[in-house]
Amino acid sequence: MQKIATPAQPPALDAVFSALADPTRRAILSRLAAGEATVSELTAPFAMSQPAVSKHLKVLERAGLVSRGQDRQHRPARLEAAPMAEAVRWLEDFRQFWAGSFDQLDDLLDEMKRTSEGPTRP
Repeated sequence: MQKIATPAQPPALDAVFSALADPTRRAILSRLAAGEATVSELTAPFAMSQPAVSKHLKVLERAGLVSRGQDRQHRPARLEAAPMAEAVRWLEDFRQFWAGSFDQLDDLLDEMKRTSEGPTRP
């Protein structure tokens, strides 16, 4: 079996993709895109406890996607979108690959269509 060489990726990229893999964490990020929120505010739309939401926030913090402030007794969470930029750049390479593949498929289908129509008559 042949080994495939993989280009070096920043270690944070794995943490970002891991954090984004969970739908609850994606929903939390979507909510934080509208502005910072406390754990209580983030818990409201979910059928889960505050400690469960706090665990999700810790995963997002470790990935660098969320930061926590200190506002008296509350620690509001805020979105830190910069780490997603590296993930977007990584995915962009694949978007370009698929766009090129679809262009090739379009060309092939056009050629097959011309071939099946036969010669044009004057």
